[in-house]
Amino acid sequence: MSFTTTWAPRARDFVAARGPEAANFVQRMVSNDVEALAPGQACDALLLTPKARIVAPLRVFRRGGDDFLLATEAGLGETLRAQLQRARFAARVDLEPEEHRAAIVFGGEPDGFRARAREYGEDAWESLDAEPAGERIDDDELERRRIEARGPAWGRELDDRVMPAEAGLVERASSLTKGCYPGQEPVARLHFRGHANRGLRVLELRDAPAYDAEIRAGDRVVGRVTSSVRDGDAILALAYVRTDVADDAELSVEGAPARLR
Repeated sequence: MSFTTTWAPRARDFVAARGPEAANFVQRMVSNDVEALAPGQACDALLLTPKARIVAPLRVFRRGGDDFLLATEAGLGETLRAQLQRARFAARVDLEPEEHRAAIVFGGEPDGFRARAREYGEDAWESLDAEPAGERIDDDELERRRIEARGPAWGRELDDRVMPAEAGLVERASSLTKGCYPGQEPVARLHFRGHANRGLRVLELRDAPAYDAEIRAGDRVVGRVTSSVRDGDAILALAYVRTDVADDAELSVEGAPARLR
């Protein structure tokens, strides 16, 4: 298959879930419908607390009927494995760390194990254990693409303060029709009976802001900055902004003007 344009490595931790009850176990632990995956397919999912706070963002690859590979953020692998292990009880499933190489590929669908990586845009794929073709882009360019795509990152947009709906993860990483999983009730309640009061928006600023810098509309605090990267003469930032803030609102960050893009 011909694909090729640009790519960048993706830091990951991996946990394998294997055994005769692996499908049932992973299905009842994570937010998406992993039993619906055919071997070779993948989906995004979340491991949540009962109050729907994020423990670990996941990309779940189904390698076989009873063989799942859970990809999470670098540094979260042991947290993920330990949390699943505590919930395993007598389920016949083995949970073990594995090592793999991951890359984000832009411009075409790669061969081998891959999954859409929409946190980097609609043309992005995550590829496992393959040598991507094309030009390698640097970290700043990868970060710029993530920010423009409003893709939340662990430790920046995602932590235990954030609900999945606020980060735009319900549609991408949750099933609203599958059976129970930790955090399902708050996720479903907010989706069907309410709405998130804030969401991720892209800002343009003159200077790089501090992490968690307040966004103000006049004297009112309307959000906080979570990520930023230089884009030519400007700074692009990703931020949680209240949903009632208009696209053309006059905003400021650390006393300097900012505008929504």
